[in-house]
Amino acid sequence: MKLLPAALATLLTAFAATTAIAGPTCTAPQEKWMKVPDFKARLEAEGYQIKTFKITPGNCYEIYGFDKAGKKVEIYFDPQTAAVLLAK
Repeated sequence: MKLLPAALATLLTAFAATTAIAGPTCTAPQEKWMKVPDFKARLEAEGYQIKTFKITPGNCYEIYGFDKAGKKVEIYFDPQTAAVLLAK
């Protein structure tokens, strides 16, 4: 009986870790993606300050930085259209 709580705790921890790193998935072929310098320039023209840019494991663009109001943001974008997929 003591194994059940430990097994449940392990399962919940694994699920929480997977959920925490999961983000949107983008499926457009890479040759159709917006070029990174063009993407960054577009966001900066909209008032964003990009501190970190990366391509996620799900093949989306992700930025960490600040919006035009100075609020911290973490945003996932479609690399083809630059549409916001998820904002935190």
